[in-house]
Amino acid sequence: MTVLVTGGTGYIGSHTCVVLLENGYDVVAVDDLSNSSEEALRRVEKITGRSLTFYKADVCDGSALDRIFEAHKIDCVIHFAGMKAVGESVVKPLEYYGNNLGSTIELLKAMRRHGCGSVIFSSSATVYGSENEYPYRETMKKGTCSNPYGWTKSMSEQIFTDAAKADPELSVVLLRYFNPIGAHESGLIGEDPCGIPNNLMPFITQVAVGKRKELTVFGGDYDTPDGTCRRDYIHVMDLADGHVKAIEYAMSHKGTEVFNLGTGVPYSVLEIIHAFEKANDIKIPYSIGARRDGDLPEFWADAEKARTILGWHTVHSLEDMCRDSWNWQKNNPNGYER
Repeated sequence: MTVLVTGGTGYIGSHTCVVLLENGYDVVAVDDLSNSSEEALRRVEKITGRSLTFYKADVCDGSALDRIFEAHKIDCVIHFAGMKAVGESVVKPLEYYGNNLGSTIELLKAMRRHGCGSVIFSSSATVYGSENEYPYRETMKKGTCSNPYGWTKSMSEQIFTDAAKADPELSVVLLRYFNPIGAHESGLIGEDPCGIPNNLMPFITQVAVGKRKELTVFGGDYDTPDGTCRRDYIHVMDLADGHVKAIEYAMSHKGTEVFNLGTGVPYSVLEIIHAFEKANDIKIPYSIGARRDGDLPEFWADAEKARTILGWHTVHSLEDMCRDSWNWQKNNPNGYER
């Protein structure tokens, strides 16, 4: 069985390629390398002892997709490709809508042209917005997103849902991620952001390795136990495993289904910092700064649906997440050095 992974050289994409190969799937990866490195896939092959096929292409390019589908019989697609920096999306909304929605539309068109009927979409908990109470459940109505990036996830979900309504042979699984951190235990692949990290863990690891002087915590006066925001952090390998479970589901069900992928346990920013320090015996200098626009005080998942229907559950602890994040960064202080 062959799976096409769009955005396959990215953080979550590369880890998912590992799990797919280890589970016997053939993998075709496509990425334009605008925010990632092909080196990630070479390391994926080293980890698994298996080869995959890579195409450098833009998923918004329908003709490029046609060439891939013509060269391979694709049974299922996992769609990761997209621009993902929240702050940048506010400054460049047209680029984000054009790229993220355009890639979704072109991918669905290509799938229709070539008879591929199953797709897993990399969505986000951001679609729940600020109106819903936590823990977030899949039965909740989607909320108002606070930035264009979030809206591209919400709108893409709608595009996939409408496409499945129009085509009774199409199977769509929407996976709403919470906060992936960690890395493969080998230390060969991990999160490698361009420039200043937008997410907490890579900023912590870059402080630990000496690339950043200190961490700024955005807000210390929230209505939470320690005043800092709380989030549902999930190990990237647990998240990757969720995609294999989603493929198994998609291949035997039609229509659209939504699943949260999270642990169901929130941790504050300060708890993450202290857990990292304890797991790795390293001090992380930090200061409390002003709140960041758009940040919610806290949210986490109700992951019962994925456990019950997909048979999926997390196996990695917070200590694992902190240890594996540092193992990646200390062995690759400059990432993939692209």
